[in-house]
Amino acid sequence: MAEKRQSYDAEFREGAVRIVTETGKTIAQVAADLGFKETTLGSWVARARRAGGGGTLGELEREELVRLRRESVENRKRIKEVEMERDVFKRAMALWVK
Repeated sequence: MAEKRQSYDAEFREGAVRIVTETGKTIAQVAADLGFKETTLGSWVARARRAGGGGTLGELEREELVRLRRESVENRKRIKEVEMERDVFKRAMALWVK
């Protein structure tokens, strides 16, 4: 005998996806807590990630991530520059001491 297919409204689906993306719980844990199959929730999460470009970060978090990545690149460049200056001073000190 065929099972009757359960229907969930959009608000319920969005809430379940938010639980997965915001709490860090696994899809299996959330699906078990809510009482349905993890493949169902997995497809909702995958769809949300495709639609939202990841589905885990809000716009402000994305902007902050971009800013931090840019700052990291600038810091790496500055560190490289300071290391080069240090090496020059080391060589100058070696010449001065001799």
